[in-house]
Amino acid sequence: MKRKKHLPLLFYSYLATEMLAPFFACFIIMNGVFFLVKLIPFLNLVLEFNISFSDFVRLFSYLFPNMFLYSIPMAAMLGVTIGVSRLSNDTEILAFKASGIGIYHALPPLALIALFISLVTSYFSIMLIPAGDTAMQQMMYQLAKEKIDKGIKERVFTEALGDLVVHVNSIDKDSGEWNEVWVSDMRNRSVPAITMASSGRMDTRLEQMMVTLTLVNGSLHMPEEDRFQTVTFDRYIINIPLQPPMRTPTFKSRGTMTMIELLEESKNRGLEDPAGRSYLTEFHKRLVLPVGCLVLTLIGLPLGLQAGPGKKGIGIPLVLFLYIIYYVLFTMGRNFATTTSANITVAMWTPNLLFSLLALLMINRAAHEKPLFPETAYLIYDSIVQTAGRSMNRFFRAVFPKQAEVILPDRNNTDPETSQHTLQLHGNVNSRVFHFPQCEHYHCKNCSIEFKNVEVAIQAGFEPCKFCRNFNPEASQNDRS
Repeated sequence: MKRKKHLPLLFYSYLATEMLAPFFACFIIMNGVFFLVKLIPFLNLVLEFNISFSDFVRLFSYLFPNMFLYSIPMAAMLGVTIGVSRLSNDTEILAFKASGIGIYHALPPLALIALFISLVTSYFSIMLIPAGDTAMQQMMYQLAKEKIDKGIKERVFTEALGDLVVHVNSIDKDSGEWNEVWVSDMRNRSVPAITMASSGRMDTRLEQMMVTLTLVNGSLHMPEEDRFQTVTFDRYIINIPLQPPMRTPTFKSRGTMTMIELLEESKNRGLEDPAGRSYLTEFHKRLVLPVGCLVLTLIGLPLGLQAGPGKKGIGIPLVLFLYIIYYVLFTMGRNFATTTSANITVAMWTPNLLFSLLALLMINRAAHEKPLFPETAYLIYDSIVQTAGRSMNRFFRAVFPKQAEVILPDRNNTDPETSQHTLQLHGNVNSRVFHFPQCEHYHCKNCSIEFKNVEVAIQAGFEPCKFCRNFNPEASQNDRS
């Protein structure tokens, strides 16, 4: 009888735990940062509308789906990279390979995690974001309406309508009709236009986000630079659009439409109309970003494998770099699809296609233990990091000279005698050479032996590398002799 093969659930669960733990940590940190960024406009909103804490929490919760659409892919990519980097640094990946477990064996749990996160992101993109935008628009309208209703009081000058100042002598409690109304209109004027009416009323329209003042039996006084105009009327209507002090979606805009409504609207308007193209672009956007989250999560595996003993951790910087590149390409594709006559599907899905090919290439090269990028790229990265480190070192020494003498060894110091008191020499067991702390190969992969000083290293049969001979004249003379 053939023996059934069982899935290595313990191995899968262990990898999933190592990836999900940093994912949730990154997710919380990133949304905490986004929360602080969005908090200031909402504090202005609280002061403007004088809303309660419960309404503030409910209003802010409508923004979370939009935040999650961009924070989840970043957190997933970082979480996978950090988790795999931890396994590489602790040589657990090496232990897996020694046991016959290759990189491709880690793909099933990673693919399940990426698929689950992508489905969650798609739920936010397709369902929760339109619902949240609609609920926010309605709540903002109600808050603005309540502010206006509460602001209009008898015998009080009210500024709740923006550039209009309203004074009402009396208000009928049953019908809500105003008596003896005075209105100062400063909209697009340097000198206010004064309107006086015997009666009036205020109506609100939710569909148009509009407040309408209807004044009856009055006169309108409009002073100009060189003349004064007076107009009498039987009925005068003033339309005032509601504009809360923050960006909110308009009624049935692209952000509040469902997927079916977007397709129907794009078909009705046609792709020749820019508005029709924008509706179809919004439809593809809600599908492209969740798939992009899946691809970015998979890329985290080969980036995390760049860490390990004797390697320089470049996974996190590459995560940030690739994340920015992806969203730059996505933004360019969306603008290209909206403003030109190009194929919308091709323009919107090209970033995902390119990054999918990049993910397959990087995973294949990582599985075969090949470098992800050419050696030139690593040299450029090393030069950038070393330059930044020297700049920070000099800055720290200039600002805190006393503390720097104790904490930071000077890597620009060319005197090996002073550097030996802070860091030991490292010897390469394969090439039988040793390196000073100033040498770029000081932390090489095979530098597993440490020497107290140059004399001990030479007695052990080691010699300085070509770069380090500049710091050891005695050794150079011995080599020449």
